[in-house]
Amino acid sequence: GHEHIDYNNVLMPSIFGVICFFGIFGNCIVIYTIVKKTKLCSQQTVPDIFIFSLSIADLLFLLGMPFLIHQLVGNGSWCFGGTMCTVITALDSNSQIVSTYILTVMTLDRYLATVHPIRFKHVRTPFMAGAAVALVWVFSLVSITPVWMYTGLMHLKDGSVGCALLLPDPATDTYWFTLYQFFLAFALPLVVICGVFFKILQNMSATVAPLPQHSLRVRTRKVTSMAVAICLAFFICWAPYYILQLVHLGVQRPTFAFLFAYNIAISMGYANSCINPFIYIILSDTFKRKFIVAIRPSHRVFRVAPALADGSMRSLDLRGMKERRRDEM
Repeated sequence: GHEHIDYNNVLMPSIFGVICFFGIFGNCIVIYTIVKKTKLCSQQTVPDIFIFSLSIADLLFLLGMPFLIHQLVGNGSWCFGGTMCTVITALDSNSQIVSTYILTVMTLDRYLATVHPIRFKHVRTPFMAGAAVALVWVFSLVSITPVWMYTGLMHLKDGSVGCALLLPDPATDTYWFTLYQFFLAFALPLVVICGVFFKILQNMSATVAPLPQHSLRVRTRKVTSMAVAICLAFFICWAPYYILQLVHLGVQRPTFAFLFAYNIAISMGYANSCINPFIYIILSDTFKRKFIVAIRPSHRVFRVAPALADGSMRSLDLRGMKERRRDEM
């Protein structure tokens, strides 16, 4: 009917467009801030590496959205060719799994940071974090093999071509593929993340042992609460999609209401990639500081000490002044 046309041509593309715009903008801010910070003080922290990788995965996920919007407006027709169809679909599935598993690794890192702050110090290095992220990418690219193999162009009723996952035996394969995706990209990470956060909370409520100094404790707690917020946002945004995927297995002819709910669920999944940067900006004071440093024009850093009336340079190094004063005493 008429509402279908409005819905496909106006409502969904607008929702997707807004998510896409804010998401790309937010993730670019995060990536820029971390790159700039690393350049300035050339030290990356472990959370930096996870947040940076998550933003890259989110950004890749969102960059595929304009193609989807185009497909929605064009009633399912795809005009970018077979290769792009495979690449965009694979990027889409890949980013979904990469972000889930980066969150899982990030949670494990929070566990080591809060429960064993000293014992695993040598494990929680930027190098190990980078290696973990690289492994997640490899694992993900392998896990989406069905997408690489079976995504392709299909002929639509109106004579145009669409882009879809064309499994060899749709009836049974769709069933198994949906379950595979549900467990791999949602249920398994959810169980791990909840279990780990439960252990962290248990530890936080029971700690009387002399932990490292107070400021470090406060910082660890802040980073941990940010990790909790990111994981919560992830599961709230993706749960409707995976639940409807499972429901869809039992639905023979989806109604308009079901399709509407399904599209809203998809947009919530995309919205997750758009929300993350704003969670960092709201919850992390350090991130806010780094962000302000990153966008400030850099020429102010090189201020020359004003020459005094007698032409000598005023000492900016207070430590040097203290040493001298001690010599004079």
